[in-house]
Amino acid sequence: MKRGPPGPGTYLTKSKWSIVKRLRWPSRMPIDPYIVLLLGTVGLAALLPARGTGADVASDASTAAIAVLFFLYGARLSTREALNGLKHWRLHVAVLACTFLVFPVLGIAARGLVPVLLTQPLYQGLLFLTLVPSTIQSSIAFTSIARGNVPAAICAGSFSSLVGIVVTPLLAAVLLGSTGGGFSADSLVKIVLQLLVPFLAGQVLRPWIGAFVARHKKVLGLVDRGSILLVVYTAFSEGMTQGIWHQVSPARLGALLAVEAVLLAVMLVLTWYGGKALGFGRADRIALQFAGSKKSLASGLPMASVLFGAHASLAVLPLMLFHQMQLMVCAVIAKRRSRDPEESAQPSAAHVVQGQPQDRVLR
Repeated sequence: MKRGPPGPGTYLTKSKWSIVKRLRWPSRMPIDPYIVLLLGTVGLAALLPARGTGADVASDASTAAIAVLFFLYGARLSTREALNGLKHWRLHVAVLACTFLVFPVLGIAARGLVPVLLTQPLYQGLLFLTLVPSTIQSSIAFTSIARGNVPAAICAGSFSSLVGIVVTPLLAAVLLGSTGGGFSADSLVKIVLQLLVPFLAGQVLRPWIGAFVARHKKVLGLVDRGSILLVVYTAFSEGMTQGIWHQVSPARLGALLAVEAVLLAVMLVLTWYGGKALGFGRADRIALQFAGSKKSLASGLPMASVLFGAHASLAVLPLMLFHQMQLMVCAVIAKRRSRDPEESAQPSAAHVVQGQPQDRVLR
């Protein structure tokens, strides 16, 4: 039975449907929804900052949340997985060098921008940003999209986080102490008690609780993010009650964004062409670019809260802005890299992790 020609209503329906599809909000926007929650938390702290007894309660709760956060980090992180990746040691050394050597050198060089472009507190936050370890989830997600060496990205991100628990506080002691950032022996003790001890406890208990943590990953992920929101609210509340935000003008924020854009661009170029100079193939260069040019918001925010105290609100601002910037830029780069021709000489690129949670890129 032949169908008759479609009526005018059919074309109208199809036309309307095509318009709806074009107007539909993309499912993979490079804007991290968690950044929206963080900004909302900042707005809440600006409108209703914790004061008096409420501030004391929020501070104690924030301290406990940080300890829980790093305990879960320790329980999740597979030390064996990170150490097994050392067989590809040249790539991991390159990632560590970018994260804990090249980034800090660029941060030190930015000292010349004070006070012309950046205020001293904003510069301290920028310098702290350069000391934070690399990400795990977003490095894996973007490497997977770009068809890079995903196993190497997993190991590099894990190893960077493992090393950063110790190296970041030590670098902060040397660099932030010399810039008047307020780093002291008391801060180092807080780092050990609030970050390192819970992390090591999680590592020790991992053989017994690792399976439980893996089974309840989604629920514990909410605990992670809720803890960080509490840390941000406490830090920005202290900043509001002490009037720190009066030191920041729109012009200074614009200058900070411009400096961070240059910083990210330099690291993206150095990691890509540096990998080529080291003789890495396409898959390894992709892993190096995404793992070596990014910074972890999840690790950096709690550390900043411990290191900077009441001044943490300004200290974490550069990290929050850089985090969103790196997600947006790397999403574009990963998409373009995914259209590169295949390289048969790079078998490591074939080990792509399918179904990686690409929208969960907080770390």
